[in-house]
Amino acid sequence: MMHLLRRIGYLLLALVSCLSVTAFAKQQAPEQPAAQQAQAAPAASERAVPALWKVSRGDTTIWLFGTIHALPEGIDWFHGPVRSAFEGSQELVTEITETDPAEMQQLVLAHAMLPKGQSLRGMLTPGEKASYEAQLGKLDLPAQTFDGYEPWYAAIALSTMPLLRSGYDARNGVEQILDARARELGHPHSALETAAYQIGLFDSLPLDTQKHYFAEVVDKLPTVAEELGQIVAAWRKGDAEGLAKLMNDDEDDPALVDMLLTRRNKAWARWIERRLDKPGSVFIAVGAGHLAGPGSVQDQLAAAGISAQRIQ
Repeated sequence: MMHLLRRIGYLLLALVSCLSVTAFAKQQAPEQPAAQQAQAAPAASERAVPALWKVSRGDTTIWLFGTIHALPEGIDWFHGPVRSAFEGSQELVTEITETDPAEMQQLVLAHAMLPKGQSLRGMLTPGEKASYEAQLGKLDLPAQTFDGYEPWYAAIALSTMPLLRSGYDARNGVEQILDARARELGHPHSALETAAYQIGLFDSLPLDTQKHYFAEVVDKLPTVAEELGQIVAAWRKGDAEGLAKLMNDDEDDPALVDMLLTRRNKAWARWIERRLDKPGSVFIAVGAGHLAGPGSVQDQLAAAGISAQRIQ
């Protein structure tokens, strides 16, 4: 279960950037030398060939492209079939689109803050508190940094910091690159979900689940960048099977998998099925974990009699 939550946390970095956690982390965490960032980040010497699928019916073409929401600089993935498919489409669709900062602030206040009089560290056992404060110390952060936040939000924010120090940045993420290019081409950019919905998914988790999630993030913080690096390496090679193995191993809570992953994939497959009735070409870019493994978007489409052809 916690493997799933940690993985979902990594792949919700698009949401994290909207929540301004990344900006907060940059303010709090000291800058690292460029050489250290380059050493920690995945090597970018080879061209990436991430997986791309095509769904078509009559005059309608829908492309499915798996993304990583935050990447180091220098990974060359926007070329070949991916670029051709994108620039030949009339519309970009992602999980969420950029949200007004004032609206995001209200969402955070409504869903990510603890009630007055409560604190994150007050929820922890003495051992958990000591481990957490030790990790904050290694990051040169004050012990009270996340005291006002719910465990799910603090966990995502905390896990973002080692990634930033390793050279990952949402500005290099696939969605931001595609959004910028869509603007240049004058293509509309719409979303399958809202930021409020994604925030609500985490906020709806039982408190005990959030606390376990937070405790695991604290425990695994030193290996966060390494784990995401493995995911990025599989994504760069277009290794959907390897990506599924990295993301889906050790899942032991079917209800949680259904809520955070399968149910959303089903909703997106229904959206695609409806969109196939309208002529045109659409480029859909969603977190790579949704296009890999059992219960993927492609599996949900297949259940409806719709096939997805692997192009790259």
